[in-house]
Amino acid sequence: MLDYQATPDWAHASDAADTLRAFRGEFLIPPHEGRDSVYFCGNSLGLQPRAVREAVNAELDYWGELGVEGHFKGRLPWMDYHEFVRDDLATLVGARPSEVVAMNTLGVNLHLMMVSFYRPTVERPAILIEAGAFPTDRYAVESQIRFHGFDPATALIELEADEANGLISTAAIERVLAEHGARIALVMLPGVQYRNGQAFDLKAIAELGHRHGCMVGFDLAHAVGNLPLQLHDSGADFAIWCSYKYLNSGPGAVGGTFVHERHGSSTLPRFAGWWGHDKSTRFQMGPQFVPTPGADGWQLSNPPILALAPLRVSLDIFRRAGMARLREKSVQLTGYLDHLVRTELAGMLEVVTPAEASRRGAQLSIRVVGGRAQGRALFEYLMLQGIIGDWREPDVIRISPAPLYNRFADCLAFCRAVQAWHRTR
Repeated sequence: MLDYQATPDWAHASDAADTLRAFRGEFLIPPHEGRDSVYFCGNSLGLQPRAVREAVNAELDYWGELGVEGHFKGRLPWMDYHEFVRDDLATLVGARPSEVVAMNTLGVNLHLMMVSFYRPTVERPAILIEAGAFPTDRYAVESQIRFHGFDPATALIELEADEANGLISTAAIERVLAEHGARIALVMLPGVQYRNGQAFDLKAIAELGHRHGCMVGFDLAHAVGNLPLQLHDSGADFAIWCSYKYLNSGPGAVGGTFVHERHGSSTLPRFAGWWGHDKSTRFQMGPQFVPTPGADGWQLSNPPILALAPLRVSLDIFRRAGMARLREKSVQLTGYLDHLVRTELAGMLEVVTPAEASRRGAQLSIRVVGGRAQGRALFEYLMLQGIIGDWREPDVIRISPAPLYNRFADCLAFCRAVQAWHRTR
């Protein structure tokens, strides 16, 4: 733990000593009145790596020069393009290369995974999610329940918080599974809860779910690129994520899917597509679908090359930075921000996110003392000052110091801006 001090000298010295400081220069920082903004919104949309433009333009050039032959020629032939992100993606999420694939977007992948992993019966029709789940998850699981002919009023179980600020203990998960586990077909929980920033113990949840005969999947939208993950060792059946937040791959970026290797050659039902057919016989155009082993077998269509190029760039940055080093800096940065809120801003703000570093990532969810109107006023003031976070109803400001491009000085700038706003009230 650093000896945090709320002074410019300390913040600048800490930034100068940061071994990852050079990575900030690899990103485009949105400007504000002739200077860099203070960007704390990587949990919603990560910044653009400078190398993305060249990477996308290279594929445009190949398209122009090679036409259809770009599938087989060029530095990175399109036929195999999704494989060029596989190893780095697997390393990032703690999986084996055959267990991951970059495809589609999060909502699409969630539905595709539920086709295989939500197999309800009269005796076991239910899905478990957390109360207040992100709408993508809530809408998807409810619609799947209805699609299978069951009633969400009885087959959708919402796990209620048992700690302050909407936090959920592992013990609460254990209790609901002890009560309802025999009825639950699928446990579907987040890696990081989007509103309050709580990080969950994936391995513990997977073990609990499997003990009660449930399939277990995770929405890792706010966890990938934020926390070190060990998906293979967690034992989760599947996971899905987006790549436009901490993975900095652009708005609407290609998402990702993990399927544990024990299911990689299974006969689980799935929606089949040509690109999921065994690569060695795909172009024989046979009528019978033979899935590629591993997560690749869940693909439907050929990969979007212009959308994968930014992901390839971002994963290269993560490989060079190293998730262990990024996590170390993230704990220090978020710890500094938390320290400033609890000391310099006491009585003005309160932190919703767990205080323990092991139970959170880069995001701090913050409420303004005084209620929603005051919170909204502060959020709008910060935006006018070029300090960019985001607002989540009903009353949460999310501030996320991403270690690839945020600095200790950014955290102090946030603190000073809040103090300036408070003096005007």
